[in-house]
Amino acid sequence: MLTLLLLAVMVLVTACGNNKSGNGNAATPGTNAGGGNAASGDKLKVVLLIPGTLGDKSFFDAANNGLQKVKSELGAETKVVEMGADKTKWEPTFNDIAAEDWDVVISGGSEITEMFNATAEANPDKKFINYDTDIEEAPANMYNMSYSTNEVSFLAGAVAALATQSDMPNANKDNVIGFLGGMDIPGINAFLVGYIQGAQYVDPDVKVAVSYAGDFVNPAKGKELSLIQYNSGVDVIFNVAGGTGLGIFDAAKEKTKYAIGVDSDQAMLLKDTDSAKANLIVTSAIKKIDSAILGAVKKLQDGTLEMGKRDVLGFVEDGVGIAENEIYKEVFPADLQAKVEEVKQKLINKEIKVDNAMGMETSEVEAIRNAVKP
Repeated sequence: MLTLLLLAVMVLVTACGNNKSGNGNAATPGTNAGGGNAASGDKLKVVLLIPGTLGDKSFFDAANNGLQKVKSELGAETKVVEMGADKTKWEPTFNDIAAEDWDVVISGGSEITEMFNATAEANPDKKFINYDTDIEEAPANMYNMSYSTNEVSFLAGAVAALATQSDMPNANKDNVIGFLGGMDIPGINAFLVGYIQGAQYVDPDVKVAVSYAGDFVNPAKGKELSLIQYNSGVDVIFNVAGGTGLGIFDAAKEKTKYAIGVDSDQAMLLKDTDSAKANLIVTSAIKKIDSAILGAVKKLQDGTLEMGKRDVLGFVEDGVGIAENEIYKEVFPADLQAKVEEVKQKLINKEIKVDNAMGMETSEVEAIRNAVKP
């Protein structure tokens, strides 16, 4: 009788223990409706696919910085895959990675959007984030972001126009500023149109030299085109050419002229390795890609990320801004900084409307370029 009683007690205790284990699991990252597929107690697994290579100190490096924040601040397991410049390898890589056990797959760029969307549709059990696309449509398991590049470029144009008119030591008397784009495509021209309109807001008579490299990973080409602009009388060039744009800074150093960076705070990225270059980068038009990626993954963990949509991040959402670092404060005169701040507040308050090349015909963009041609 005693033996039977002890056995009954043991069975009861075991049953209670199992019941507590099954119902007492706290929600873990990736288990809610908006999250990925991470099992209870496991780290969220996040992979970033770069349609190019790291080292551009701009667009791709900003995304990688975002992934590092996801790892350090959210405790996720992460991996970055550099897909290279050969576009024929991108789609197979998307499919291969999606077949692995990653909960969240991240990539960015309008060039990859169509194939990235197709990968997401074929893998409904995974979550996908496109950190920069101008295409609105998104599968139900995809979250897309874009940035008000036309507005931040408007502010960059104001900086450039103020600089070329100023008594800054490397400015000349020619009222001409420059723009170097990676390609003549809508995404790049969104920067261009904003830049031209911002410069014209400061001075309606300003001229803008425009060049396209036809490449985002060719610094030598960027330097060659920049030298042509500087030699023609340009004293500040806006870089919207990714890795190719690193050549602008080489040319600026050689000619002791100014530049404006893009996507990341490029002056700070170069400060420790080449202060001479960094001190010529007056400011940068920043897409806060790293913060955007971190914020999206955090919301996904919390179950608050709205999938199947695209958000446009501007000044109000803290998605864009210009670099107001120590070099900007030292190189760019205080009275001009005040004027730039005034323009920024007007943009925030929607007192200034900036056109967007994304909705323009090619002929419209060409007309804007030609109107300011030196």
